Amino acid sequence: MLTEEPRSTASSSPRGRAPHSPEHPPPPRPAPPAPPRLTAADRAALLRFMVEMRTFEERGVALYKQGRTPGSFYDGHGQEAISVGAAFALGPDDVICSPLIRDLGAHLVRGTDLAQIIRHHLGRDNALSRGREGNVHFGDVDRGVIGMVSMLPDMMVVAVGLAMAFRMRRERRVALTFFGDGATSPGAWHEAMNVAGLRREPVILLCENNGLAYSTPTERQFAVGPAERAKAYGMPGVVVDGNDVEAVFAATHAARERALAGDGPTLIEARTMRMHGHGSHDDARYVDPAVFAAWRERDPIATYEARLRAEGTDVDALRAGVLERLEAAVQAALAAPLPDPATATDGVFADGPGRTLGRGDAPWSGHAGPEAGR
Repeated sequence: MLTEEPRSTASSSPRGRAPHSPEHPPPPRPAPPAPPRLTAADRAALLRFMVEMRTFEERGVALYKQGRTPGSFYDGHGQEAISVGAAFALGPDDVICSPLIRDLGAHLVRGTDLAQIIRHHLGRDNALSRGREGNVHFGDVDRGVIGMVSMLPDMMVVAVGLAMAFRMRRERRVALTFFGDGATSPGAWHEAMNVAGLRREPVILLCENNGLAYSTPTERQFAVGPAERAKAYGMPGVVVDGNDVEAVFAATHAARERALAGDGPTLIEARTMRMHGHGSHDDARYVDPAVFAAWRERDPIATYEARLRAEGTDVDALRAGVLERLEAAVQAALAAPLPDPATATDGVFADGPGRTLGRGDAPWSGHAGPEAGR
């Protein structure tokens, strides 16, 4: 059973959890180191993950409209840079809690098999849900990815709890959670922010501000933006271009360094635009077409692709490889039988010891710092 460490002063606390009121400010720390230099191979990987995410989701929308997807389908068209860039900055022992409906890229970077994800969406037997769920509520515990629940931002509370456990066990790891701008209004968001800031938990809170909480624009949702509100909870609020994958990577890397140094949480507000409806059932007719047109000029994949092509990356070969793997996985999933209905409740309820969070070992782990890959 976990026990809380006794309260201590700033000079004796190894995690710097002393009071940080104006009368007792935390000691100044040097600026975080610059993010690791991304190589040409790293940049190609970032682009490949984003292309993989969009290509699969475009296929998923088509399958949904053909009636071949038993559940609903949501996509993150236009937001690929956020989940890919953030996950790319984490270490193998860090936990993502949890990728939401527009964060497929985080699953891919973490190493979850795309073929299993496709089988999950098509309701076929798979390693993630065994065909019990044809939506987005899946995780991959073996890779340190906690599945989401739909009641947002309840998963923020879980992420802060994970971070608290890491701190109490003196483990050098962080938790990262995604949430949308609409999730910053319910009470659970404020409770999680308060505890995270007060106790300086090693957690990264990543707000995907895509301008819409379903059909409600942000100007009709809150008077003060998420990053500005973060200051009231004792943590920095960093605004970043959510359509720039390397900017998201750099911001997440800095937040991770800060958390590992014992300086507590960071809220990153990644500003972007939701280029499709809330789900495949929503045509987003409530959005001014001029807004879509303006953001289309800033498409995260097109702009990054142009940059890498100019630097010599064979983008056409990269895209061809993604498409070939995707089509093979889709056809294999469609050919697989649906699970036997008689087994529908098998594995739904826990009947044994819990599973231990695994490591998210992947080639990108080298970017997370000297402790990565240990």
